[in-house]
Amino acid sequence: MDVTQAKQEHLLALKVMRLTKPTLFTNIPVTCEERDLPGDLFNQLMKDDPSTVKGAETLMLGEMLTLPQNFGNIFLGETFSSYISVHNDSHQVVKDILVKADLQTSSQRLNLSASSAAVAELKQDCCIDDVIHHEVKEIGTHILVCAVSYTTQTGEKMYFRKFFKFQVLKPLDVKTKFYNAETDEVFLEAQIQNITSSPMFMEKVSLEPSIMYNVAELNTVNHGGGSVSTFGTRTYLQPMDTRQYLYCLKPKQEFSEKVGVIKGVTVIGKLDIVWKTNLGERGRLQTSQLQRMAPGYGDVRLSLETIPDTVGLEEPFNITCKITNCSSERTMDLVLEMCNTNSIHWCGVSGRQLGKLHPTSSLYLTLTLLSSVQGLQSVSGLRLTDTFLKRTYEYDDIAQVCVVSSK
Repeated sequence: MDVTQAKQEHLLALKVMRLTKPTLFTNIPVTCEERDLPGDLFNQLMKDDPSTVKGAETLMLGEMLTLPQNFGNIFLGETFSSYISVHNDSHQVVKDILVKADLQTSSQRLNLSASSAAVAELKQDCCIDDVIHHEVKEIGTHILVCAVSYTTQTGEKMYFRKFFKFQVLKPLDVKTKFYNAETDEVFLEAQIQNITSSPMFMEKVSLEPSIMYNVAELNTVNHGGGSVSTFGTRTYLQPMDTRQYLYCLKPKQEFSEKVGVIKGVTVIGKLDIVWKTNLGERGRLQTSQLQRMAPGYGDVRLSLETIPDTVGLEEPFNITCKITNCSSERTMDLVLEMCNTNSIHWCGVSGRQLGKLHPTSSLYLTLTLLSSVQGLQSVSGLRLTDTFLKRTYEYDDIAQVCVVSSK
């Protein structure tokens, strides 16, 4: 709480106080064993103390609330509230009083006054009160500038200003990791750490995707027919604790068919985080647009659309491949070659002509193969050759399949 009074030569006094929620009273328990000299005296004093919790007197947390005794910390995303009062300490009537409150940050100056109209007159021992609110959106130094202008009975115009400086701290540390899947899906892991000195209740952590994606949250599990948060029923984040949130982004249908477009998309979306602290003070942060490193597929991309998880030993099985021309300008004439490995054997004719594949277009192939070795086997040995440029693209370890004995 900051209280500043104008100089004596001014007829008006300015007081500024920050409005914050009260805190729970904390007491320091003093105990001893019964065989010690004080005996049960300390324990009985704590039981008689009205500020302690009945039945849990040795806890430092009390039942009473205490008013804030200092300015306290302000964190990014919280709402700064302040009470401004101008009081007439003189014995005369003051006229045309104008109170203005501005907040100066490192990048801008904001007017927080509720009204810009001047008060016609202010009598002796009367005051003008105003409450200002501002959602803090920048970290660093902030200066609250309160200016008061008025006119005395003799017609003299008076003016004075007061400055109140405070720091806005960072409440959360957010780190992101991206994983680009072969199916054009993007997985986002967001690590959120509470870097304040008090626990937080995480009310909401959501991802607002860009226009090209739909998002699915992977932070719940099915339990008893309903969805339950993976963090439990009480989503509290203790000081310096970190929590991981996972999201899956899938391209929308109208964009997934445009290979060249979705491949180069780097903007994924932004995180929206809402929390509460202490006695329900709410804070909200929204990150800037998150950007991933666009995957490099080269000229030709081969991906698996369907493949069985488990197959029988020496039993043929089918897979479906998707071949995409990632070039936006050049048409390709492709030839498919299938090379056997020690465990995987391809069924069919190698050296097949696939024909011309136009820019950003795709074709689907169903291929048959079998495995002569049990266990987890890697599907490898596909070769694509562009006859126009005489360039060969090799695809090994495309996927893995579990081979079990048919007996």
